[in-house]
Amino acid sequence: MKTSTNGFTVKYHFDGKDAAVRQIYDSLLKATGKFGPVAEDPKKTSIHLVNKTAFAGVATRRSAMVLTIKSDRKISSPRIHKSEQTSAQRFHHEVKLTSPAEVDSELVKWLKDAYQLSS
Repeated sequence: MKTSTNGFTVKYHFDGKDAAVRQIYDSLLKATGKFGPVAEDPKKTSIHLVNKTAFAGVATRRSAMVLTIKSDRKISSPRIHKSEQTSAQRFHHEVKLTSPAEVDSELVKWLKDAYQLSS
């Protein structure tokens, strides 16, 4: 298990959370691992998924997960509950996930685009 330099672990983020939250995370890792190497970088409040730079962030909640996806454009979808333009060519989009089934082809496409941006 990876421990980041700040002492936080991936496991730390799942302590006291519903089993579904870990299952969602495992589904994300399985899907993103098909793009190439993915490093897990646990922080105090989230886990960054990293190619060369972070392409997604995972914030765990008791019974859900908030996934932040990096993009080079605004994505219009009812699944995205918050979008923020962080620079001229960068956006961060938040998606709330409550089930592993929500890691579907649409979400995986967004993650693949984000992964390629961070290479």
